[in-house]
Amino acid sequence: MKKTLITAALIALCSFATQSSVAQEKLKFDFGSTETQDGFVAVTSSTLYSDQTGYGFEASEGITDVVNKKGTAITKDFVTAEKPFKFSVKLPEGNYKVTVTLGDTRGTSKTTIKTEIRRLMVEGFETAKKTTEQVSFNANVRTPKLSQDNYLKLNTSELDYATGAIKKAHWDDKLTIQFNDERPCVCAIEIEPLNDVITVFTIGDSTVTDQAGGGTWAQYLPRWFGEGVVVANHAESGQTIKGFRFSRRWDKVLESAKEGDYLFIQLGTNDQKSRGHDPMWPEKDQGGNWSRTHSDPETDYVWELATMAVEAKRHGIIPVIVSPMTKINRRDGSATDLMTPYGENAVRAAELADCAYINLWAMSMDIVAALGEGALKVYSDGTHTDDYGGYLFSLCIAKGIKENGLDLQKYFVEDLIDLDPKNPVPFEEFKVALEPKQPRPQSAPKLPAGMTPQGPL
Repeated sequence: MKKTLITAALIALCSFATQSSVAQEKLKFDFGSTETQDGFVAVTSSTLYSDQTGYGFEASEGITDVVNKKGTAITKDFVTAEKPFKFSVKLPEGNYKVTVTLGDTRGTSKTTIKTEIRRLMVEGFETAKKTTEQVSFNANVRTPKLSQDNYLKLNTSELDYATGAIKKAHWDDKLTIQFNDERPCVCAIEIEPLNDVITVFTIGDSTVTDQAGGGTWAQYLPRWFGEGVVVANHAESGQTIKGFRFSRRWDKVLESAKEGDYLFIQLGTNDQKSRGHDPMWPEKDQGGNWSRTHSDPETDYVWELATMAVEAKRHGIIPVIVSPMTKINRRDGSATDLMTPYGENAVRAAELADCAYINLWAMSMDIVAALGEGALKVYSDGTHTDDYGGYLFSLCIAKGIKENGLDLQKYFVEDLIDLDPKNPVPFEEFKVALEPKQPRPQSAPKLPAGMTPQGPL
């Protein structure tokens, strides 16, 4: 069968693994404009990313080189910027340990690090005056490729249907690292493959996915894990339980996971929709019809959710069902009853599958009630959380992990916040360095003549 333009583009995208000379080697980058440490690749503020080199800054505007007289080849110079800046490295699909040397041998530094689309890895890391320190985190890189030259079905916010170009960083062929905060001073980056860590897969809809604007609990979850765990967020806007299967995202998770990995499932926000068309999909794509992916909260929602958890268990994956969070009234911040049927029935699926259950619906209700009108800062609208909400709800997930007695809790960082949903951390204490928000995609463009979505429904 003749391949479409999109298929050809995806094949080209995923062929990098055999072309890259850095696939299984430890990569070392020395930032700054003076002497380069032996065995490291020199990177200056003007080093822009290209497919030829496989590394570089996404944009050089505002990035400066700083040189000091004291220090080693690595520590006496660094790059910094007043605004957030991104450095990317072409990498094969997999998990990686990233070690960053931060600091200024003449001054102080404070850095927040995120990867891909705003996944929080390091929060407000400070170095004392005239010192440098290393900080490490684990990151996941993936592509849309499945086995046997198949690909999952991306929507129009993820894929440019006219050109076949990937539009979201979590599906491209590189790891993108963002530096932000009061004064990020980046001296060096080292990246090495990880083969023995636990991968925590998260699946869901727009209330879980990596958002360019706002924030979700899955974006903030990596912040609470140390060595031994990496978070791979496979959630995507517009998804339902049935739609997650239709678009082959479920196949991708099962192919990527290994025995002993975890799977956190939170779906339901879109499953309630039964009429109209999902604007994330082209008009002619029948998979975008809500009538085809609707699940009744008391019947097929429970069965589909339980089936997904049982399938995961058969693959040696440890499933955790998470009930969807409440929605709020945008006038006064009070909770609505729109998600109540799904929030209340998710536990039935966990009981049927005999798996762990986190009642995020109940915890979100407690948070909203405790904050009153302050809940308007938890959500960016009536459905989606803002960064403050994503931060709070990630702590709810951590709380649920502890309450279920999951072995995963032994990998938590020492400074994990013990959240009480009835007495949440106030907004005034939320200090994570943010960056300018990008608008959430609202509608899908029409396909060019003769173009069809990637993959059959």
